[in-house]
Amino acid sequence: MTVGTHPRAQRAHARTDATGAASTALRRLLESPRRPARVLAAFPYGIYLEVRTELEPQVIAVVTGSAVRLPNAMVVTDPMPRVAVGDEAYVGDGSIEVGRLSLRAHRWWNPAPPLGPVDPARLAAALPRLAALCDRSARRPGLEGNGAADLLAEGCAEASLLRGVTAAEQLVGLGPGLTPSGDDMLAGVLVALRHLGTAAGIGRAVWLADWLAAAVTFDARGRTTPISAALLHCAARGEAGGEVLAVLRGLAGRQDLEPALHRLLQLGHTSGADLAWGLRIGLAAVVSLEGRSE
Repeated sequence: MTVGTHPRAQRAHARTDATGAASTALRRLLESPRRPARVLAAFPYGIYLEVRTELEPQVIAVVTGSAVRLPNAMVVTDPMPRVAVGDEAYVGDGSIEVGRLSLRAHRWWNPAPPLGPVDPARLAAALPRLAALCDRSARRPGLEGNGAADLLAEGCAEASLLRGVTAAEQLVGLGPGLTPSGDDMLAGVLVALRHLGTAAGIGRAVWLADWLAAAVTFDARGRTTPISAALLHCAARGEAGGEVLAVLRGLAGRQDLEPALHRLLQLGHTSGADLAWGLRIGLAAVVSLEGRSE
């Protein structure tokens, strides 16, 4: 190769260094040795990367501030690089390399911040308000009227593992899209049970969250999409996106509930409504189990 061809080759492979705000859910993956990944999906405001591991599904969302801040996201200010589904990427040694962009975390944010103590009576009062707001909304969940969803609500309210786990098994992967409706609803249930149960000191709700989490995450990537499987693993640990966390704070009386719920309901085609339905089921279960806590 002649000397004159080197600058062009170097320019073609030059990378742009940038930084972002990363979820702490990504810390272990980013600080692990560098490994290959691939582009699962690419949109103007976000790119989803699947990292090749033998353990739970590892998916990273690289998004701009205009996108939904998922619990497994790094939020950047730079425009998304032009990439296609199937393109190679690399994650580890402190960085994410996708297209011509090389990203490092300049700060971290917590996708599962504790609510702090909450009076169970406050949650009981919040339940009819949440139900009324959801019922009035034109944004409807994708599985409204589904028997498995009704069975899940009944099983959670009674702390019945048989009903709850049976329903959860039927809901994993149910519905179209990158995050099927059944998975979004389950994520809402898991997060609500764990956060609200912990905040109100209702151990039975947290116990139920543990069992349901084990059921829905077992072989999740073989039962649903890689992106949705990763988000189910996040929800199992109580990790959620900003819109979901805001509704939880609204239920706990930390902020106004109605605008927070409105923002959640606007997400996706039915994802926001599915998540809200899951939060409603989880809240109802926490309220129902309050007298049976151990």
